[in-house]
Amino acid sequence: MTDQTQKLLGKTLWNIADQLRGAMNADDFRDYMLSFLFLRYLSDNYEEACRKELGKDYPKLKEDDKRSPLSVWYKENKKDIPDFEIQMRRKIHYVVKPDHLWRSITELARTQSNELLKTIQAGFKYIENESFESTFQGLFSEINLDSEKLGRDYTSRNNKLCTIIIKIAEGLSQFSTDIDILGDAYEYLIGQFAAGSGKKAGEFYTPQQMSTILSRIVILDSQNPASGKKKKIKRLLDIACGSGSLVLNVRKQIGPNNIGKIYGQEKNITTYNLARMNMLLHGLKDSEFQIHHGDSLNNDWDILNEMNPAKKLLCDAIVVNPPFSYRWEPNEKLAEDFRFKSYGLAPKSAADFAFLLHGFHFLSDEGTMAIILPHGVLFRGGAEESIRKKLLLDNHIDTVIGLPPNLFFSTGIPVCILVLKKCKKFDNVLFINASEEFEKGKRQNVLNDSHIDKIVDTYQYRKESERYSRIVTMKEIDENEYNLNISRYISTAEPEESIDIKKVNKELVEIDKKIQKAKETHNQFLRELGLKELP
Repeated sequence: MTDQTQKLLGKTLWNIADQLRGAMNADDFRDYMLSFLFLRYLSDNYEEACRKELGKDYPKLKEDDKRSPLSVWYKENKKDIPDFEIQMRRKIHYVVKPDHLWRSITELARTQSNELLKTIQAGFKYIENESFESTFQGLFSEINLDSEKLGRDYTSRNNKLCTIIIKIAEGLSQFSTDIDILGDAYEYLIGQFAAGSGKKAGEFYTPQQMSTILSRIVILDSQNPASGKKKKIKRLLDIACGSGSLVLNVRKQIGPNNIGKIYGQEKNITTYNLARMNMLLHGLKDSEFQIHHGDSLNNDWDILNEMNPAKKLLCDAIVVNPPFSYRWEPNEKLAEDFRFKSYGLAPKSAADFAFLLHGFHFLSDEGTMAIILPHGVLFRGGAEESIRKKLLLDNHIDTVIGLPPNLFFSTGIPVCILVLKKCKKFDNVLFINASEEFEKGKRQNVLNDSHIDKIVDTYQYRKESERYSRIVTMKEIDENEYNLNISRYISTAEPEESIDIKKVNKELVEIDKKIQKAKETHNQFLRELGLKELP
């Protein structure tokens, strides 16, 4: 699917959302729109797998027969259904009942069936609790099909859903039925809803340009980035994963078959559900990812509390875009926590370093971590200065990248990327000042491909460039009292133009001669007129 087609599909669906949401705000309608897109993906993928599995036994229906072929097969082969579903769970890890398929749902919508709403509710419940080998409880918990925003009574809500589903089906029918396009459309819509959500967008979406920088950095060999990509990432982690777009970008950059398992944690229930859908929509089996609903700072995920060194979760790549300067509640118990004990606690007013230390603890010796943070972490004093100093003295901070302002939907402040490693080849720090290279957009500034390539290339080959990048020794950082403010190490001031004194003097002499000549000509005119000459 070309980028142009992808954008056209995304815009088509976005226009449908804009037309249909009525009294709903964008955030509410997002959940309906994305859930139906998700159901379409599951259905198409399942029907195609069933067609291949059943081969010549897959029913061929007449063009005017609106039933799903699978519903016909189920009706004619009732005794074979249990074994068939066991086989499908082995092959693609889930099952969708014929009545719950998108094809069946759209037919109910087309005929204005009063059973549509009940069927969707039953289908969502089945998908959450029975479709997959792993349960996806609460996957559709944020979609209230009994909401008065859909209608005041069952009939009006049912009718509204008929309209929504018919419009979505019509929009999708204009494009290829290739199931791969739906993952791209889902990502596009998440971005569009994020753009319309203002500050709320920071809870669930990392802009693609930022996501690409982090992704391309962590897939490079950690010890020698110049040697290129790692062959494989066994475990990838995002401790504040939002809708999952960041880890999916890493997967895209290194190749889908080169990642063992994706781990993510998300506190917001709505966003957590978006992430789980997003993983499945991009073709991951339920065994290939694990997303946990919980609070990373309290570390309430059992898998991350494993003390046995042989079983401890250590990751080859960690990417994080945490909430900036998040207020938290550090306490005595957390001070003794294995994640923070060696470094100390981040201040109550800003949990930036708490997120960093939480993720860093689970980084493998051969791994790379890239985290987006506000610039304050580079220079603020107190507890943050102490944490920053120890990370530097332990030689864990590899690169500091300063980015332009206004790249996010949620904030206009400039941000930085810190690249961290546990076993670092270089005993210095690379500073990259990319804050002045961007395209100015209507609402957000934009990093184009050349800007992104330059940042990644500078990191990969550890290049130095005047006013852009510089390798700084630990001695110089020590002299600056472990302050990492980029302007201390890379001057962004334009150099003053050198002045050639002899050349300037010659020009002044020539100017003086012209003045004298002009004065003499002027006085000549005055004399001819009998007027007093100028002195």
